[in-house]
Amino acid sequence: MILQDKVALVTGGTSGIGRATALAFAQRSEGKLNEVIAFGAAGAKVVFSGRRDAEGEKTAQLIRETGAECLYVH
Repeated sequence: MILQDKVALVTGGTSGIGRATALAFAQRSEGKLNEVIAFGAAGAKVVFSGRRDAEGEKTAQLIRETGAECLYVH
């Protein structure tokens, strides 16, 4: 599923299924995030929320490393 130029809004993105979902939406076909099951060449911009700031910033950094735009909201 190609989601380039789309925005994915994920709640609970600092851990568990929410985190994996946020990472998967950012995932591109290069497979830079080996810990995530790729959803094809998603490439969406990701906005995610969560209650743990430290985990949120780590997840945001992983997403940015894929080249995707990302915003973490507490």
